[in-house]
Amino acid sequence: MITQKFINDLSYKIIGACIEVHKQAGPGLYESVYHQCLKTEFELLGLNYKSELEIPFAYKGKLIDCKLKCDFLIEDLVILEVKSVSEIHQIHRAQQLIT
Repeated sequence: MITQKFINDLSYKIIGACIEVHKQAGPGLYESVYHQCLKTEFELLGLNYKSELEIPFAYKGKLIDCKLKCDFLIEDLVILEVKSVSEIHQIHRAQQLIT
């Protein structure tokens, strides 16, 4: 059973991992660098995750082969999309809705 405490603790760990990566690596790197750093942080925290998980996408009931991926699925509960941009634009919001 997933409790609110579990969700709060998990959120705290994920946000903490993201902050730690940003503190250690700094701004301005490629998303792939942050992605690899986050994998290390999640492992250090003992979090179960799937990286670059392919997501099925259906259009009008037909499965489309379009290789949609989410950056991380953490504890089979939280989807994390890594972005390395100076500001969030509408296209970034749209990408997050899809994943």
